[in-house]
Amino acid sequence: MYSLGRKSRRVIEESREKIADILNVKKNEIYFTSCGSESDNLAIKGIAYANKNRGNHIITSKIEHPAVINTCKTLERQGYRVSYINVDNNGVINLEELEQAICHDTILITIMFANNEIGTIEPIDEINKLAKKHNIIFHTDAVQVVGNLRIDLEKLGVDLLSMSAHKFYGPKGIGALYVKEGIEFERVQDGGHQEKNKRAGTENVAGIVGIAKALELSMTNIENRKKHIERLRDFYISEVKKRIPNVRVNGNNNCTLPGIANISFDGVIGEDIVLNLDMKGICASSGSACTSGQNTTSHVLSAIGLDESLINGALRISIGEENTIDEIKILVDSLEEIVKRLRKNIIK
Repeated sequence: MYSLGRKSRRVIEESREKIADILNVKKNEIYFTSCGSESDNLAIKGIAYANKNRGNHIITSKIEHPAVINTCKTLERQGYRVSYINVDNNGVINLEELEQAICHDTILITIMFANNEIGTIEPIDEINKLAKKHNIIFHTDAVQVVGNLRIDLEKLGVDLLSMSAHKFYGPKGIGALYVKEGIEFERVQDGGHQEKNKRAGTENVAGIVGIAKALELSMTNIENRKKHIERLRDFYISEVKKRIPNVRVNGNNNCTLPGIANISFDGVIGEDIVLNLDMKGICASSGSACTSGQNTTSHVLSAIGLDESLINGALRISIGEENTIDEIKILVDSLEEIVKRLRKNIIK
């Protein structure tokens, strides 16, 4: 009841309303979390627990973010059944297989909006229509998309959607979950009664203000920013293919996020490229941030059918609005020299 508390409550609700307005939803449909991973956990477990009397079957894909894959595996250990749907060699979900997997006890479909490793955008409209046709709740992990592409959730029609501030230049450690009004879900974290009794824990007031402001700023001139990043990405891919032999571009070239480029360099190890680029002051990865440092094969690249050599030689770069064509030229020059040297050393 004291003034500082009232001020904090006011800015939280103003931020919630700002996000709701941008996404074209109701204010009470936005729940704040600590990140995209927590949003995924809350969405998937929350729906599973709330609907356990109706069914125990969940459908997802083989290329989901670990926050979705591992949440589903946890639910499997609790007695739920999960179907993991295949994708084609560009990472696009097999819609026919998806519909065939639907059973009388299917309670949730959770398919990512766009992949975090290869950038492929999934046919969310068609997946949503399938879910509605069979009266199944549909959640999408849109962490890679919100703030980078314009989204109208009223038109999109999904039931739940996860997002995270750091993907659109907001602070780390803050995310949000959209839950359509009327969709019942259970809390998964015990504690206080914050976030309408759905997400216990002291509110990150600064983070909440930050995610709302960052999303607002991301919408400013979004189309021109998208075109700028796409130009850089396309130039990068074109130059690599022109100057470095035996490479494969991973992802759906016709429908992909502007800022992600994943290329396999046959005959070299992606981690070796990353380390050599780092010595030149260039930040890249052999996978996504959620898998960095793990000595495991990319489940995404495996799912699209790459052989071991191409999986091991994968390099993922992220391009942002502040990057320039000169920086991309430096990157390609560096890659040409590094890959040639690494391949020569392997032959020796």
